[in-house]
Amino acid sequence: MHTVNIHEAKTQLSKLIEQAVQGDAFIIAKAGKPLVKVTRLDAPATGQARRLGFMAGQIAVPDDFDRMGAEAIEQLFGAEG
Repeated sequence: MHTVNIHEAKTQLSKLIEQAVQGDAFIIAKAGKPLVKVTRLDAPATGQARRLGFMAGQIAVPDDFDRMGAEAIEQLFGAEG
């Protein structure tokens, strides 16, 4: 992993980003002191992102889910009933 100073990073940003995307991470330093590490993101490829329902059949929602805690909420807000 190589280190570049801020000025070099600003002037060669596109080149450095392309290197990071290819797996060659680098460090940006100021006055020789390392500040940040730049590396590629390991994001899922298009079409591989998780979608709603990916845990279908693994979670059970109670039938009274929308009424859970209703009495306590009514008491907190002073509802009569």
